Amino acid sequence: MTTAESIHVVCPHCHTTNRVRTDQLGAAPDCGHCHRPLFADHSVALDTASFDKHLARSQLPLLVDFWAPWCGPCRQMAPGFEQAAAQLEPGMRLAKVDTEAVPALAARYGIRSIPTLILFKGGREVARQAGAMGAADIVRWARGAG
Repeated sequence: MTTAESIHVVCPHCHTTNRVRTDQLGAAPDCGHCHRPLFADHSVALDTASFDKHLARSQLPLLVDFWAPWCGPCRQMAPGFEQAAAQLEPGMRLAKVDTEAVPALAARYGIRSIPTLILFKGGREVARQAGAMGAADIVRWARGAG
């Protein structure tokens, strides 16, 4: 009998790191700490501390939408980003960072225009795309860049 490989997944609710067998990712696993679903088919809002935890501890690729509430194209893209989350989870975590509420993260990554999508793998930026996109384009870009 072979042992299934497991990966670390950070809970989108309590930000506790969980070990999940890869063959169980699609079986709606719950967090061992708060017992809420690890995947809910929508993005998670992150502040600096939770962003750093997801980036450093989760072994899932992290797709982040850097946005602001006053930004028309950001608001226009928001429903598509949520639709993309439903298609890309559990293979990827989708997150949103409000650049008004968390300006330090926007500065850290040199965000010059919003919305900007950044895909991280292994804690490092692997791709970046500025400008609003629809759900299908987000999914296509994320899968192609990842």
